[in-house]
Amino acid sequence: MAKRVGVLALQGDFEAHERAISRAGAEPVQVRTAAELAAVDGLVIPGGESTTMLKLINYMELWESLRAFCAEKPVFGTCAGAILLATEVLNPSQASFGLIDLTVERNAYGRQVDSRVVDLEPVAEFGDRVGEGPVEAVFIRAPIIRRAGPGVKVLAEYAGDPVLVEQGRFLVATFHPELTKDSRVHQLFLSKI
Repeated sequence: MAKRVGVLALQGDFEAHERAISRAGAEPVQVRTAAELAAVDGLVIPGGESTTMLKLINYMELWESLRAFCAEKPVFGTCAGAILLATEVLNPSQASFGLIDLTVERNAYGRQVDSRVVDLEPVAEFGDRVGEGPVEAVFIRAPIIRRAGPGVKVLAEYAGDPVLVEQGRFLVATFHPELTKDSRVHQLFLSKI
């Protein structure tokens, strides 16, 4: 039976995550309600605009349901999702779920015109778990991880900063793995479910 992976579908690039989850071998499910959230095995919080996502989460009355879900099940945050999972958010400060011991600075790589695609060399452990070789990473108005706590494992870096990290059942990427054909980052997340 395929794992059912929810994608928070309030705003952002949730459809690209659905395709990536399918390529990685799981069943994607759009999540907009507490009932839909309760029916999945793990959750992806996609990129987009973190302030807008927070407003929509509150408007849809999903905050407490998301907190309860995150207390028990695996969650993967990309770009804006990484911001929402961090314990501290800078530039400006904002609310977050505080699930992974990170300080994240919003839009720290620059404006939209500063977006880029790079090849990352992940740490050996990543290769051991999902296959070796560079990982294509798409950065779009991406946050920078300014601090990773002692329990956070760095899986890939760009320009000396962590860009793919994990802590327990949580995975964070400051880039957009869903915008490439490489499904290894999503496979890594599925291994946590």
